Amino acid sequence: MTAPVLEVRNLTRDYTSSGGFLRPAKVVHAVKGVNFSLAKGRTLAVVGESGCGKSTLARMITLIDPPTAGEILIDGKPVDAGHVTHDMRQKVQIVFQNPYGSLNPRQKIGDVLAEPLLLNTKMPAAERRERAMAMLLKVGLGPEHFNRYPHMFSGGQRQRIAIARALMLNPSFLVLDEPVSALDLSVQAQILNLLKDLQDEFGLTYVFISHDLSVVRYIADEVMVMYFGDVVEHGSREDVFGNPQHSYTKTLFAATPKSDVESIRARIAKKAALAS
Repeated sequence: MTAPVLEVRNLTRDYTSSGGFLRPAKVVHAVKGVNFSLAKGRTLAVVGESGCGKSTLARMITLIDPPTAGEILIDGKPVDAGHVTHDMRQKVQIVFQNPYGSLNPRQKIGDVLAEPLLLNTKMPAAERRERAMAMLLKVGLGPEHFNRYPHMFSGGQRQRIAIARALMLNPSFLVLDEPVSALDLSVQAQILNLLKDLQDEFGLTYVFISHDLSVVRYIADEVMVMYFGDVVEHGSREDVFGNPQHSYTKTLFAATPKSDVESIRARIAKKAALAS
């Protein structure tokens, strides 16, 4: 039996706030004993309101922050939080909400893509350039973009570049932290379609962090709902959306406006009736 690409066991993260005069230090339980496993080629969406712990979870599974307790296994191998190896770091990559903040404005895009290969492999320069160009084409950009700078691209194009860079080292899985929330709706659809196409072609595994339930419903295979650091519901997309069990999940879904045509027409008619 093939080991899951990512497995998390009782993952916990606590933060201690500094105390003051006559005020003791306080422990904040940001993530409380999370468990899940994710098979190759699948997408797990982690949803919840701001402050629920989903970004803290993302930072732990991308090996940025160590957990207070619990265990992370990547490709069946446990991660030593005190000594994360170079090889283990290459197995997970992250795509952030704002790609411009993670792109060096003084680097041409071709160099941005080739840099992970330069730092982590002994690949010759010509082969690095060839691989970078091929990945640029895979994400829907052209050869003419290779020698341009980040400020010369739109937000959607920059996100394509960030995705391309994340894939240069053939990671075991990608963490996508609100990757389309800063984009226009039409561009969101393009990036989501790109992610699906790349997943189908390369068998990619995604952890997709989002608060946008319409995006989650489109991209996810599994949905995990977090509330104040706890996982309150976890199941297939069909089960969670079709028959939510936890009261918080029901409240979260009820607060999300439906985007189908009939629902939009009903909202417009309601507004018109209130205005008359």
